[in-house]
Amino acid sequence: MASLRRSTLLSSIFSLYLFSLLSMSTSTDTITSNSSLSGTNQKLISAQKQFALGFYQPPNSSYWYISIWYNTISLQTSVFIANRNEPLTDPATSQLIIGSDGNLVLLNGSKTEVWSTNVTGMNPLNKTEAVLNDSGNLMLRYVSNTSNVLWQSIDNPTDTWLSGGKLGFNKATGISKRLISWKSLADPAEGIYSYLLDPNGTSQLFIQWNKTKQYWTSGPWSDSQGIFTLVPEMIGRAESRIYNFTYVSNEEENYFIYSMKPDAGQISRAIIDHNGQVKQLNWVGTAWIQIWAQPAHICDVYVPCGPYGRCNGNELPYCNCLHGFSPKSKTNYSLEDYSGGCVRNTELQCESGNLTKVQQDKFYVLANMKYPDNFQSIQVNSAKECAAACLKNCSCSAYSYQSGCNLWYGGLLNLQDGYSGSDLAGTLYIRLAASEFTASKSHTGLLISVVIGGIIVVLFYVIVVLVVMKRKRDQRIARLLKDLRGTLIAFRYDDLQFVSKNFSEKLGGGAFGSVYKGYLPDSTAIAIKKLNGFHQGEKQFRAEVSTIGTIQHVNLVRLIGFCSEASHRLLVYEYMPKSSLDVQLFNCRDVILNWSTRYQIALGTARGLAYLHEKCRDCIIHCDIKPENILLDDNLVPKVADFGLSKLLGRDFSRVLTTMRGTIGYLAPEWITGVPITPKADVYSYGKMLFELISGHRNNFDQWNSSSSGSDFFPSFSARKLIEGDVQTLLDKKLNGDAPIEEIERACKVACWCIQDDETARPTMGQVVKILEGILEVNTPPMPMSHRVMGESPDYINFFNDISFGTSSKTRSNTSTTRESSSLVKNSG
Repeated sequence: MASLRRSTLLSSIFSLYLFSLLSMSTSTDTITSNSSLSGTNQKLISAQKQFALGFYQPPNSSYWYISIWYNTISLQTSVFIANRNEPLTDPATSQLIIGSDGNLVLLNGSKTEVWSTNVTGMNPLNKTEAVLNDSGNLMLRYVSNTSNVLWQSIDNPTDTWLSGGKLGFNKATGISKRLISWKSLADPAEGIYSYLLDPNGTSQLFIQWNKTKQYWTSGPWSDSQGIFTLVPEMIGRAESRIYNFTYVSNEEENYFIYSMKPDAGQISRAIIDHNGQVKQLNWVGTAWIQIWAQPAHICDVYVPCGPYGRCNGNELPYCNCLHGFSPKSKTNYSLEDYSGGCVRNTELQCESGNLTKVQQDKFYVLANMKYPDNFQSIQVNSAKECAAACLKNCSCSAYSYQSGCNLWYGGLLNLQDGYSGSDLAGTLYIRLAASEFTASKSHTGLLISVVIGGIIVVLFYVIVVLVVMKRKRDQRIARLLKDLRGTLIAFRYDDLQFVSKNFSEKLGGGAFGSVYKGYLPDSTAIAIKKLNGFHQGEKQFRAEVSTIGTIQHVNLVRLIGFCSEASHRLLVYEYMPKSSLDVQLFNCRDVILNWSTRYQIALGTARGLAYLHEKCRDCIIHCDIKPENILLDDNLVPKVADFGLSKLLGRDFSRVLTTMRGTIGYLAPEWITGVPITPKADVYSYGKMLFELISGHRNNFDQWNSSSSGSDFFPSFSARKLIEGDVQTLLDKKLNGDAPIEEIERACKVACWCIQDDETARPTMGQVVKILEGILEVNTPPMPMSHRVMGESPDYINFFNDISFGTSSKTRSNTSTTRESSSLVKNSG
């Protein structure tokens, strides 16, 4: 009996001990020598519950990893993975423990060591512990001396650079602390792209391919400005002091470290993405919003699509195989791992020295292609001789003939679509097997005759069916047009395929989708936008479209109808024959927009935006104002396009920043600082676009600098010339000074006021309309703080006294240099 009681007591004590261990592993921030972590239900949580550590499974993956992730957001986002190259298959039988040597060790189901902190020289008499803190840092330290940190995750980053972490180079050991990308969306193993500090000792950050090829640099660090010289996007962050960057160089190491302002009130991280771009992301609401990416264009990454892959940064997927090629791994391609590239569908028929087989190979023509790397030039007299030279060498895979003959051997790297206007681009001839061009001729004459006869019969019936279907479809669409009379038309997807000839005539494309031209049965031209990445349900989509469809204004593109069928989401708009403003302003050499037309475009655009902001039942913020989204009709009347997409698709504009050049130049500072977005963000973008209408140059520092005689950025240059009273120099040189000075001055003042850093200092779009109409007058604006670094830095100048909008103030001189509050109209005396 006593033995039974003793056994029961021991069992109870053992159960309590196991319960205490389980409680410790699931609710504390520490692993000790007496505890461990195992299974998906156990995790460490930092003291203030900011971060968690446990077993993590990436999306679309069947493997498990020990990871640190954000604990306070809805989307599980990993910031550190310990065993990224040694995944686990079963977390239930795996353990994270303090090993006998004091290191933190990960064991798999066979109790084999998978990962370790690998600290050497530790005192075996001193116990160690692993602690997760609220900066996302996992530290291994002595229990008796917690200030002695033996190892920490923040000094061993994976793909994420957290606040407080170092990117640097140890001069003594030669070890570089760098970020290394994931291999794919589902595989956190080390990829081929890395982000690091220049190991040669300069203060530049590099992005490398395969740890050898550098394809982007930040430029040297400027202590005086607190930015990298080739990353102007940092200006807003440096001035708002949300981020504090520090560069340290001493005898032992060079490194960068950054921290966030304690009261910044936002979650932010920097990563090297699996596609080779470095990105800064802020958590807003329910999603990560991309603040900036480098390189800005995905196709500027080195070998983004692998051998024989072609890059197209204007639509998704951005990588595709050349004609005659297929993905080397379809699984990897589906997970955006393009490093393996593409392989031939049919091997080349050439054999060394056998000209009869060499001649069977042919060339496929690709126009407007950026040439691949590593070509060899030879001297020939014609394109025919250049092609023959390629055919004579079995290793030759492509040639070009443009003021000379260039040959390529082996895999073709860095191919890019739609690349023109450069000596590095043109027509490329890809070598393919003859079977890729012609069908087999092995059929007998009888079989061919039977097949041809059958085809004729089938074609006859197909033609009859198509004629009947076309007539019925035309009648159905015509009834819709007649019966609905101005209300939105709910199109069928196959009807839109038909009226657009299966989406064969593409008008353009952007972050939200591609646009195609079509014709209704009454010959009315329409523009059909196919939305990409749209996940709302059909009921919600129809409700939102119905709301947008009720918005009618002469300066807004009219929505004719929509399609919400299965996974298809399309919008049907009126067709604008003069295309977009950027085409007419920057890319049309035949016609130069005169000043009167530009001024009316500016005024019409302002009226359209004022309607969206102030006249609709619910204020609609466009969020992407730029020349590409201002369309022109036959009479060059401007119409704001895509104004409903912000309402339909929400605030996730990450694709806009990564796939569309120029958009970053129109972003208001609010997008960078992370404060709530208001209609004043559209006002800022409108101001940037107005500078383009005045100057005829893209709103881009590099393009403005290369086309001007000085180093001033146009907004800074404009503010200075306004102060000097020399507005004539601000006008587009192509206009030869043919414009009223008072209108130039008025437009420049409006533009400068629109791009003020403080959104409360910007006018509303309704006020912009009145100013451009001449109803209100304005004084010279102050120069925005964020533009001072791009030009001279004049003192603040008093704007005007607000007497029309309910704020009284004393009359001030136009030339006052005191820092006083601004208002929107001159005092009329």
